[in-house]
Amino acid sequence: MFPVLETDRLILRQITESDTKDIFSILSQNEVTSYYGQESMKNMEQAKEFIRFFEGKYHENRGIRWGIERKSQKGLIGTIGLDALVPNHKRADVGYEIHPDHWRKGYASEAVSRVLSYGFHTLGLRRIGAVVFPENIASIKLLEKMGFQKEGLLENYIFQNGVSHDSYVFSVVNVNA
Repeated sequence: MFPVLETDRLILRQITESDTKDIFSILSQNEVTSYYGQESMKNMEQAKEFIRFFEGKYHENRGIRWGIERKSQKGLIGTIGLDALVPNHKRADVGYEIHPDHWRKGYASEAVSRVLSYGFHTLGLRRIGAVVFPENIASIKLLEKMGFQKEGLLENYIFQNGVSHDSYVFSVVNVNA
């Protein structure tokens, strides 16, 4: 049973094929994908592949990706997930993106906080990491606000749009586990 998570303003729910148009709307935006590690989507089939990819990861217990939906209005405004999930080692990486129309409204903070709680308290994770482009100042500030610490720089870690990019590695550790 796919876990549905809630916050004051958001529902984090399973992404289904009926969300294809919303996923495409989000991930076809160059503003969103410039720090995402993949090129912008060009067609709806890529959005369907995205949905199938994360569905497969969930069924293989290697990750979980939620659609971010406001309680006040149907339709996804972003996604968030625990990727690179390794239950045996009690670790995962968090990743997220929000449509630019919904930036700077606190939705990402709300979603990240809820997913961290789920990861640590429900899944029993000890460490949640994040890989971030150094130029992605907004995401770095969000992670630091959530208690993440910068661990280092990975040189030429992500190849996107024909260019190698460095990335910072951040993590937060559950010291109470």
